[in-house]
Amino acid sequence: MRAKIFFRQLFKFILIAAFIASIFIYPNWYKKQWHKVQGMYCVAQGDKYLRKAKFQKAINEYKKGLELYPEHYGAWFNLGNLYVVYEDYYSAIDAYTNAIKHNPNYVIARMNYGIISAEKLGDFDGAIEQYDKIIGIRRKLVYIPFVFNNLRSYKTNIGLAYYNKGVAYRQKSTYMDNRHEEKQAYLLQAIKAYQEASKILKKDYDTHYNLALAYHINGNYNLAGLTYCKAIEYGPLNYEAHYNLAVLLNHLKYYKEALNELYKANTLVMSRAEAGENQQKYMFNVMNDVTKEILKDESGAKYLTEDFLNDRTKTGTDIKLIRSKAKEKGEDLDKAFYEEMQACDARSIFRDEDNPEDEDPTEELEDYGE
Repeated sequence: MRAKIFFRQLFKFILIAAFIASIFIYPNWYKKQWHKVQGMYCVAQGDKYLRKAKFQKAINEYKKGLELYPEHYGAWFNLGNLYVVYEDYYSAIDAYTNAIKHNPNYVIARMNYGIISAEKLGDFDGAIEQYDKIIGIRRKLVYIPFVFNNLRSYKTNIGLAYYNKGVAYRQKSTYMDNRHEEKQAYLLQAIKAYQEASKILKKDYDTHYNLALAYHINGNYNLAGLTYCKAIEYGPLNYEAHYNLAVLLNHLKYYKEALNELYKANTLVMSRAEAGENQQKYMFNVMNDVTKEILKDESGAKYLTEDFLNDRTKTGTDIKLIRSKAKEKGEDLDKAFYEEMQACDARSIFRDEDNPEDEDPTEELEDYGE
């Protein structure tokens, strides 16, 4: 029994001695672990201040924590976001760079890096590089029914990367004032990126609106019109697609259809609390120009006074008319208004004669611009 106790005590002594010896043999490793513990505590304090919206205190704690434990990529990411709040964009990029350095697959850090680079610093190439990195990341997909599924978030991130890549290329194209070939090349790259995004973000208004706008700028009016209609279908209460479709229709001399979309756009602008006086004034000036074009036709006056005001499929904006129609059908007013805005009567103008009525050419756009 005594021997058993002796050997137990001896074993404990050896362990303690080995531990003490390892401290002297590997002092830097133990120092690093101690700093890591201290750094984690500071980061936790920073997280606490961030939740309380005490941003400057959060920044101070994150910086202290990162001095002790620089590998904490989550702290670098939060620090970058805080610098964005204070509009210190170069410091934000530096923080995101460090987050990516310590976690190369940190998708959201790369996404934020790209957005700030393009939107705030004009570094479109730097932004595009980050979006390409995101697209190239290959994650292990896990699907456990009713428990866990990372496929959707993975695909969404890829779709957003393509979308933001399209935005960066289109922005880059706007700086090529007198270099038409480069401008065209960047615009085609934007279109390709938006097309890829639309395959993943299938019902996203912004993706389809920006793709339509890129087609419009590039002069492909048929695809622009069809894609504006897609955007209207997915986001009917956003005035931009209605307005740009009206501009396109006006350019193509479809004045009555243009006026219809302008009335829709104007109704939506007027309903916005932040609508500016200049915005409303500009909208009315465009409507006035289109009205003048309609009046040049002999049947124009009749159309404006009778058909346009009485035909629900052409107005889409007369609230009293929509209310009375909804009441007759026993429909909800909001639903009726939504459906009216969602209708895109101009779609038939842009239909490709080689396609059946039930097929949409915007669904297959992989080779556009090749």
